[in-house]
Amino acid sequence: MAGEYKRIYDESINNPEAFWKRAAEEIDWYKEPTKILDASNKPFYRWFVDGEMNTCYNAVDRHVETGRADQLALIYDSPVTGKKETYTYGELLSSVSKFAGALSSLGVKKGDRVVIYMPMIPQAAIAMLACARLGAIHSVVFGGFAAHELAVRIDDAKPKVIVSASCGIEVKKVIKYKPLLDKAIELSSNKPEKTIIFQRDEAEAEMLEGRDLDWNEITGKSQPAECVPVKSTDPLYILYTSGTTGMPKGVVRDNGGHAVALKWSMKNVYDVNPGDVYWAASDVGWVVGHSYIVYAPLLQGCTTILYEGKPVRTPDAGAFWRVISEYGVKALFTAPTAFRAIKKEDPEGKLLGDYDLSGFEYLYLAGERLDPDTYEWATDLLKIPVIDHWWQTETGWAIVANCMGIERQEVKAGSPTKPAPGYQVEILDNQGQNLPAGEEGIVTIKLPLPPGTLTTIWRNDKKFEESYTDMFKGYYFTGDGGYIDEDGYVYIMGRVDDVINVAGHRLSTGGMEEVIATHPDVAECAVLGVADSFKGQLPVGFVVLKDGVNRDNDEIASELVGMIRNEIGAVASFKKAIVVERLPKTRSGKILRGTIRNIADGKDYKIPSTIDDPDTLKEIEEHLKSEGYAKRD
Repeated sequence: MAGEYKRIYDESINNPEAFWKRAAEEIDWYKEPTKILDASNKPFYRWFVDGEMNTCYNAVDRHVETGRADQLALIYDSPVTGKKETYTYGELLSSVSKFAGALSSLGVKKGDRVVIYMPMIPQAAIAMLACARLGAIHSVVFGGFAAHELAVRIDDAKPKVIVSASCGIEVKKVIKYKPLLDKAIELSSNKPEKTIIFQRDEAEAEMLEGRDLDWNEITGKSQPAECVPVKSTDPLYILYTSGTTGMPKGVVRDNGGHAVALKWSMKNVYDVNPGDVYWAASDVGWVVGHSYIVYAPLLQGCTTILYEGKPVRTPDAGAFWRVISEYGVKALFTAPTAFRAIKKEDPEGKLLGDYDLSGFEYLYLAGERLDPDTYEWATDLLKIPVIDHWWQTETGWAIVANCMGIERQEVKAGSPTKPAPGYQVEILDNQGQNLPAGEEGIVTIKLPLPPGTLTTIWRNDKKFEESYTDMFKGYYFTGDGGYIDEDGYVYIMGRVDDVINVAGHRLSTGGMEEVIATHPDVAECAVLGVADSFKGQLPVGFVVLKDGVNRDNDEIASELVGMIRNEIGAVASFKKAIVVERLPKTRSGKILRGTIRNIADGKDYKIPSTIDDPDTLKEIEEHLKSEGYAKRD
């Protein structure tokens, strides 16, 4: 219906309380809220403050009670182990309530914290839901994090219990978690009373008598626990932003606003209905895993897929097509880097022909900027809508999106489209003044943020204000730069610190990456600014070539320099493109631009605990040294 998006968006901004009150009717409440928005303690806005509910009940129990116990709730598919499991809503309810009983038997109650340090196995989702069932606050730490990183999170969250597994698996490599967990507990000043360990077939963990408990043993003898009513504003979970060291920054999500927003998003953003099969190819340790592997699909009554594998190498670049075909996936949500990996290994998309994707309707990409070349490649290959959308760990769901369940907007490559209902996005300059259409500045959101977004930083309200609301009073600071065009489309050009200053000219590295990505031989790229004594900063490009490209690297680099000169101009001073085998990334697929920049500038750097493959940084350093960079004083 033409104009439907504008009508719904305008109401969400002009009359947010009426808008979200109506959305809250889709959630089952023990006590329905009468006060929708509490703005008495700005900038700490609170939603549905007098309401009481339980997130686990809304995600699991109510579907069983309304006659859908036999519908598939969760599919576990693990190409790295060759295992597959399914859980109906009835079976999921049994597993979750039993594990909640196990936690309760250890004294875990409403408000207590439970750290979950697990790989991509069903028990991770079961543990999350069991915490929600009891009103306990879970904090999922990405499985495989180094002991020090885990320790600082344990010290900040102060969990009563830690839930873990004997190991995780990265393609073919078995990573033993228990030694990492033992070391983290040794390093932390806060010692958990108990740990619960799920023993996997691929590795057996040595148990410490008196502290460590076996998942199957304690669950087998526990009594099922019922849902505990909690206030809407009570915390559901703490999620530490990736790369945090020293002073952790734990994003706090509430129960009521989170459930309302995520259930609303499933239909309105993703056009997914109860009974549909929805797949978020991410990890439960990241925000996508929280929001769209576990909570949102189950709140909506969908079948969700928990996939322990990669887009390539498990076993090949047809892995995603196999999962979509086998389970009848309607919508896939993953990171652009996953599709760049597929494009690199199968640039012509030949493996797609082996599978039936007739039920596949939408591809949603987020987590980093979707370059137009990857968008065009995926669109041409799949012949379905490829939808870029933009959000953050802090917001928990889409800030800017093409809301397919409301009204499909024209796609503009390079833009995640328009603000989602509830988000008043504005572009400000450094003085906090609104910028006109087309002019690049700082992307902000006018307060209040909608339900489902962060409420504060765990035990650190001051850090919340310093990080997000002090810079521009009345606005949330996203940390990203970009602009809004004359049609209202938002363009995110990268983190504010990815805007470089070349001889007084502020230039977007994202804009340069956009140009480079169009080169027919380039699979993916990153551009960053390195220190220069004359011009302040100079851009350097790093490019990964598509498989099968057999040309002189210097020739390709020269072509890329010419493309930047033609598209952006000599002012960019782009004179160096370096061909590398791989780009260093986090396990969630984000390129480690800041670390590369430190290497190039000759600064000491720390290998992030989130890195997917540390060897990639060594390769980058060798390339930079050979080019005359990475020299320390």
